[in-house]
Amino acid sequence: MKNTLIAPSVLSADFANLQRDIEMINNSDADWFHIDIMDGVFVPNISFGMPVLEAITRHAKKTIDVHLMIVNPDQYIKTFAALGATNLTVHYEACTHLHRTLQAIKAEGMKAGIAVNPHTNVALLEDVIKDTDVVCMMSVNPGFGGQSFIENTYSKIKQLKEIIVKHNAPTLIEVDGGVNDKNAKLLVEAGADVLVAGNFVFKSDNPTQTIADLKKLTSF
Repeated sequence: MKNTLIAPSVLSADFANLQRDIEMINNSDADWFHIDIMDGVFVPNISFGMPVLEAITRHAKKTIDVHLMIVNPDQYIKTFAALGATNLTVHYEACTHLHRTLQAIKAEGMKAGIAVNPHTNVALLEDVIKDTDVVCMMSVNPGFGGQSFIENTYSKIKQLKEIIVKHNAPTLIEVDGGVNDKNAKLLVEAGADVLVAGNFVFKSDNPTQTIADLKKLTSF
């Protein structure tokens, strides 16, 4: 049975009631907390930094999946490890020495992830795929929540899955952006293992039920 992992994106939570929303995720069928760190340079937005992440990890009881949308991510690897990140994902487009960065993440005891923007060809990951625990496939342009899903994502997932199988790599495929009940099953059928859901979860009338429905829809 396919057990798709559901990772609510904390970027879409109510920051005035952050602990409430963290407890909601803790008590839901969600598997991971997905946390976007944006610097206003790599992407045209600033999200939250170390103090907020520290507050989240103090209460979160599940995998902390940190997605860095920042320049020079290498200088913060040790910091995010100390703050309790389980997975640390850096952008392919932000790393000059990607293999070195992945090894540095692993050296701090975290799972190493690579995020790729919609325009980036996944074939570029072939040389590092066996060193990568998670590939975060951006299905919207990074920087803001609530964007429309990019349809080309399906073919990119299938292409990446072929590379993973070819190299017998342990890599999970994560999809981030515009995930909802209309495309979730199609994404999993294409090869996705982890679905990040932000607005679809937190803007719903019953986020806990929405997570449960996503989990049921994608586990088959």
